[in-house]
Amino acid sequence: MPRVSEVAADAGPSDDALLKLFANGEARAAVELTERLAPRALAVATRVLGNRAEAEDVTQDAMMRLWRQAAEWQPGQAKVSTWIYRVVMNLCIDLKRRQRGGHIDLDAIPEPPDPGQQAPEQMQDNARHDALQLALLQLPERQRQAVVLRHIEELANPEIAGIMEISVEAVESLTARGKRALTKILAGRRDELGYSDV
Repeated sequence: MPRVSEVAADAGPSDDALLKLFANGEARAAVELTERLAPRALAVATRVLGNRAEAEDVTQDAMMRLWRQAAEWQPGQAKVSTWIYRVVMNLCIDLKRRQRGGHIDLDAIPEPPDPGQQAPEQMQDNARHDALQLALLQLPERQRQAVVLRHIEELANPEIAGIMEISVEAVESLTARGKRALTKILAGRRDELGYSDV
């Protein structure tokens, strides 16, 4: 079995190869695969949940599930990244279901930015990011997932269909409805967010 360092240096080993190397005891493969997959998983979970701490927990749980799956992984059946996205989405859905008890997590409220420390452009970018995140959280759960995967993670519709376990047509419908809803939600804030000239 080749070591991580022996695999082609220019392209790097595939996700499948890294997972197999990890299953065979190559610890460095886990580090490389985590560096490759965890940031995207965290970004998706953060967008879906709207809470960085919860998203970090979901990402860690998803990666742990991947490590437990490594020995049984069948290369070619699914992309490792698609599998991770599916697990992240399912964990987010499970967490949302558990939270429907109605309590407010005070730790989930982000610290306000210190305006004295930021340039006006950074403040504008932060306002746009926050507005998008709040608008995303107003979408129905499935629309939010589809929009995040398509327009923020820039995945192809067939891959999203596999992650969400729905048809490509359903993905297209969810993303179209989600985009329309986002446009409507944000329409009254164009000037405030600096989009008046767009």
